[in-house]
Amino acid sequence: MRIPLSWLREYTQLPAGATAEDLMAELVSVGLEEEAVHRPSDSVHGPIVVGQVLSLVKEPQSNGKTINWCQVRVVPEGQEQTLTGKGIDPSGVQGIVCGAHNFVEGDKVIVTLPGATLPGDFHIAARKTYGHVSAGMIASARELGIGEDHDGIIVLSRLGLDPEIGTDALELLGLTDEAAEINVTPDRSYCFSIRGIAREYAHATGTAFEDPATQVKAPEKLEGGHGVALDDRAPVYGVPGCDRFVARTVRGVDPTRPTPPWMASRLRLAGVRSISLPVDISNYVMFELGQPTHCYDLDKLTGTITVRRAEDGEKIETLDGKIRDLDPEDLLITDESGPIGIAGVMGGASTECSDGTVNVLVEAAHFDTVTVGRSRRRHRLPSEASKRFERGVDWEVADEAAQRVVDLLVELGGGVADEAGTDVGTEPAAIEIVLPAAFASERIGMEFSEELIARVLGDLGAEAERRGQDFLVTPPSWRNDLETKEDLSEEIARLVGYDKIPSRLPVAPPGRGFTRTQQQRRRLVQALADAGLTEVLAYPFVTKAANGTFGVAEAGAERPAVKLANPLSEEFGWLRTSVLPGLIDVVKRNHSRGFRDLALFEAGLVFLPDGGTLGTATIPPLGALPSEEELEQLDAGLPDQPLHVGAILTGHDSPEAAGHTPRVWDWADAIDVARLAGDVLGVDLVVAQGAHQAFHPGRTAQLSLRSGELVGFAGELHPKLLQEHDLPARTVALELDADALFEAAPDVIVAKHISTFPVATQDVALIVDAAIPSDEVKDALRDGAGELLEEVHLFDVYAGPGIDEGKKSLAFALRFRAPDRTLTADEASEARAAAVARAAERYGAVQR
Repeated sequence: MRIPLSWLREYTQLPAGATAEDLMAELVSVGLEEEAVHRPSDSVHGPIVVGQVLSLVKEPQSNGKTINWCQVRVVPEGQEQTLTGKGIDPSGVQGIVCGAHNFVEGDKVIVTLPGATLPGDFHIAARKTYGHVSAGMIASARELGIGEDHDGIIVLSRLGLDPEIGTDALELLGLTDEAAEINVTPDRSYCFSIRGIAREYAHATGTAFEDPATQVKAPEKLEGGHGVALDDRAPVYGVPGCDRFVARTVRGVDPTRPTPPWMASRLRLAGVRSISLPVDISNYVMFELGQPTHCYDLDKLTGTITVRRAEDGEKIETLDGKIRDLDPEDLLITDESGPIGIAGVMGGASTECSDGTVNVLVEAAHFDTVTVGRSRRRHRLPSEASKRFERGVDWEVADEAAQRVVDLLVELGGGVADEAGTDVGTEPAAIEIVLPAAFASERIGMEFSEELIARVLGDLGAEAERRGQDFLVTPPSWRNDLETKEDLSEEIARLVGYDKIPSRLPVAPPGRGFTRTQQQRRRLVQALADAGLTEVLAYPFVTKAANGTFGVAEAGAERPAVKLANPLSEEFGWLRTSVLPGLIDVVKRNHSRGFRDLALFEAGLVFLPDGGTLGTATIPPLGALPSEEELEQLDAGLPDQPLHVGAILTGHDSPEAAGHTPRVWDWADAIDVARLAGDVLGVDLVVAQGAHQAFHPGRTAQLSLRSGELVGFAGELHPKLLQEHDLPARTVALELDADALFEAAPDVIVAKHISTFPVATQDVALIVDAAIPSDEVKDALRDGAGELLEEVHLFDVYAGPGIDEGKKSLAFALRFRAPDRTLTADEASEARAAAVARAAERYGAVQR
């Protein structure tokens, strides 16, 4: 909202020397946001005065153009020229070359003298042209930046002006005014008007405010005017689309009369260009009072006006010249010929006021916010009117707005107003809010006396009646955002001053903190980040094919998935059952931008329906707290949403450098990352040969808990899948069910005791069947060795000469240590023998 300062001064005590910056500083204190300053004098300044054409000689040129050699008086006859400078004639008569032909001798015009500057940093100076020295320029509206007309210069008599020669033209045309622009939040629609801003300035400064609506003398009752019927048979949410319609008639209007410069300049500063007198008056009243109005050519109307919803197949040509298909939810202004406007959004071309208009019907109505907002979005028709209607307009001000338009049409357009008029509709029920006297103090955290609360509510325009320990408050008609006691408390704090509220640091309640699962999740994510992986966030929307590939290990098996009812894209219309498809998309995007060495991970929810019915048969009503039973039904309709953690590694493990050759990520790295995830949570993962349709058939590990529960896969992605997604060969990945890891993790992870006794190390090589996983042999050695075994790890696998076909040799290093003594060689050998015996018992292992 742009606020011309000269306009605001009519209704507030804004100091004469106050600037737009001063105004915004005051408005910020009552919660409005400053945006910008608009000051025409920044681009138009210097000696620009009213001049009178004394003589005009037409001189044809060789290029076919005819110029006017003019003598223009810029100082009243008999007075001395006080301006000095190169090109300023002391006699007060300037010789000027002009190419426009819409003026004659004796016309008063705008003269930009040498030394002036026009928009675009265009400097005026005396220069030789067409055989003359032109000492200045006779200006057009476009050259001054106040309009688009460039075909002719400004003739002041045609604007209804007859100023004295030498008058400052900048002040005459309103170019010395300035405007402050503020951002109006959706809940404060009343600030989309000079009326509302003036009231807020009075709140901020404690000065007097004069309501422009009270200066309009509207009839107490309107009867006998143009017929209007409100016939909304399909209201949105049961709310009528129009609950008030005021119509007034002005006859004998001359729409060709010029808009006065003071009005045109204020509209221009407010951000609206001047169009015609009726349109400019309608816009002026909208900015002044916040009530949009519309002017119809009365002679183009057919019969009674009816406000109703659109019918199937109806169309309308709007004022922008476009034919629009109407929706049955659109609220229309119609007559017997059909639609003549989309209510609150834009009028129709068929009843538009033109230069031939004589009789004008003025409309000032009150429309439903939701209806106007939906129509505006549906037809992509943003307008100053819809901006106000969809946020809320004062129901009470419609008659004053219509009267203000009528008065200006009479004053400026020469019309005569009909005494008869129309005012139909039903006033909405007043809202009554119970505000306990102590509530605001408790809510805000500072003491407000009852006298202060009553005064602030009165300043707001609310009616406050004391009822025992409470105030019974009726908000003013222009504050449709005040509905609860919390709203009133916020207004009290705002008008008293946010800077008056003491600052107190909140104290965390004792006995609270992260839950066990939150702590585990943070520990897991931090460990992966510390290991050098980068966390990313991918979209949870995937294709059906992606769910079929990654969501289930066996090819052809079905994995139920959640299909979106209103997806952003039909292709990506499913919720993910695995985090790997999103990670692959992120890797592809980074590869396309030249990033080749990547180690990415994501911890996110997947959606795993059990094949039953999702959702509920009914949705709880708005504005009411659902019951426990309804909440249980809603929860029962949701799919299982476990947290999964996935990672993809591609390229090299480190940057190339002098003396260092980076290593390519391989399947073992994916398994190591999975083991790291288990270690940081205190979960020992069992790694075994596995199979998954998205992974390489020979380089895939399945990851399980000691209980045997499968929790994920790790390894190299399938070559065909990598080729399909244009990813590098040997890209590796892993995915784990993090929730399963959290559940299996101990509550407390106890650090291992650091022993002061020496370790006894012995190695053993065992020959077993090639199909037996090394981890299972390791478990057998661990079980057989007993408590003295501190660690066992595999350091070599061999199959070849000296080993029977179908067999392999597994070499393990065993570390033995006692907590209370130094082990002897015999004790270590005995424990080693027991370990070998257990492996032989379980898997037929033979010591090599």
